Amino acid sequence: MKARLRDIAEQASVSEATVSRVLNGKPGVAESTRQAVLTALDVLGYDRASRLRRKSAGLVGLIVPELTNPIFPAFAQIIENSLAQNGYTPVLCTQVAGGVHEDDYVQMLLERGVAGIIFISGLHADTTSKPDRYIALRERNLPLVLVNGYIEGVDAPFISNDDVASMGLALEHLVSLGHREIGLAVGPDRYVPVIRKIAGFRHSMQELTGRSDVDDLIERSLFSVEGGATAAGRLLDRGATAVVCGSDLMALGAIREARKRGLNVPRDFSVVGYDDSTLIAFTDPPLTTVRQSVNAMSAATVRALLDEIAGQPSPRAEYVFRPELVVRGSTGAVRRH
Repeated sequence: MKARLRDIAEQASVSEATVSRVLNGKPGVAESTRQAVLTALDVLGYDRASRLRRKSAGLVGLIVPELTNPIFPAFAQIIENSLAQNGYTPVLCTQVAGGVHEDDYVQMLLERGVAGIIFISGLHADTTSKPDRYIALRERNLPLVLVNGYIEGVDAPFISNDDVASMGLALEHLVSLGHREIGLAVGPDRYVPVIRKIAGFRHSMQELTGRSDVDDLIERSLFSVEGGATAAGRLLDRGATAVVCGSDLMALGAIREARKRGLNVPRDFSVVGYDDSTLIAFTDPPLTTVRQSVNAMSAATVRALLDEIAGQPSPRAEYVFRPELVVRGSTGAVRRH
């Protein structure tokens, strides 16, 4: 017991007597000191006594798409950690093709009495979906926050990356390298982020290259490695020297397709991704990509939900976060023939 007290005291930078007071629930210890001791317990792997465990403020549902795209685990990890630090227990619900539907997850969460739900790239991002499901939840006074998507008529805060600005950043970079035949590879255009990317692509191509007719440079495919490869192949057949992709996974597919044709990236073909998800900096070549503000967006999401739960609703608006272009090794100057 003595050695344990000493270890905890060293970790928390307090005296053993202070550790003893905290462990035994004695008064006279500042809250910041108490938290330091409890954090030391956690860091050293000791189980807290039941009376020292933080009481949960309730459950919060977190509904995300499939976790095969690394950007969604990134959002989930940060949001879950932030919720836990605020006393809430996150319940992660992952959607996969042919799996549990979003509406079924919501029903399961309601049955468990959740305090609120966060939706990331859910049906609110699909323009073929109606807002009724979210309106019904708000009529029950259930706090909601919806990330990366927008649907009219829902009384809730929305958090989004600026897809239009993303296209501007990527195209400015490629045009500065001499590219003019630049393709766009995105997913199905029934999704709000895709619609916005296409709009941004058209606008920036007009401003930067003077081209108003770019239909032949836009390929809609699947948000996957295979989808990116298919889209890139069609664009290469039309003479594209560079491509901006709707996700990092699509960008990896574009690189694969270029190599399959004997082309070098970036000497013969430049590729820009989207998300800056985990390990993308270590691909071959390291991927130039547009980085979503995952940390800032996640923090804003949790803050908005906590305010909603506390009865202090956030202003009803879409909060749009500016992305950042991360230049690495998959883009280069256009090759002159």
